[in-house]
Amino acid sequence: MNTNALHVRRPRRPHAAFTLVEATITIAIAAIAGSALLLGSTASIQTTDEAMQRAIADGIARQLIDEILGNRYAEPGAGGHQVSFGPNSWESSGSGRERYDDIDDYHAIRTIPPEDPYGIELGKDDGEGGLRHANFQVPADFLESWRQEVDVYYVSESDLTTRLPLGKTTDYRVVEVRVYRNDPTGGDRELARLRRVIAYVPPM
Repeated sequence: MNTNALHVRRPRRPHAAFTLVEATITIAIAAIAGSALLLGSTASIQTTDEAMQRAIADGIARQLIDEILGNRYAEPGAGGHQVSFGPNSWESSGSGRERYDDIDDYHAIRTIPPEDPYGIELGKDDGEGGLRHANFQVPADFLESWRQEVDVYYVSESDLTTRLPLGKTTDYRVVEVRVYRNDPTGGDRELARLRRVIAYVPPM
C-alpha cells in the first residue's frame, strides 16, 4: 500500500464579511434609528419641561389667589357695589402689596417677574419681607420672563360667566389670576388661570 497518498488541496472558502454596500446600509439604518431616538428624547424633555412650568405657574396662581381671598370683600364704608377698583394712595405706597386689605385693591395687577406681597421676586423671598439664603434661591433669570396678572370684576347674577361692563354692579364679583411666560419665539404663553366667584352678603 502506498503511504505517500496525494493530498488533494481544496479551494479555500472566503471568510464571511460585510461588503462596503452592506456596511453603508447598516450605518444608514443606525443613523436613522439614532435620529428617531434623539427626537423622541427631545420631545420627552420638552413635555417634561412644559409640565414643570405649568405646575410652578399653578402654584404661583394659587398662592396669589389665596392671598387675595384672605382679605375683606370691600373697604369699610364703601359697600358691596363700588365701581372704582384699585388701591388708594396709602395702600399703593408700600413696597409691594403688604398694605392691600380688600379684594378690589388687587385689580389690574401686572407684575414682571412675579412678586410676593412685599414686592420681592418669587424664588428669592423668604415670605416675611426679606431674602432667603443665596443657596436656596432660584436661578437669577428663571422667572424674569414670567408675569402675574389679576383682574377683579362684576358678573351677571343670572350667568356667573358673563362679565359686566364697567359701571354695572351686582352682588357677585370674580377674582381672576393668570400667569404667563414670554416665549421669544411665540409671544406670551398662558401657563395658569384661576377664577373665583365671590358673593356679597350685606351686613345684618
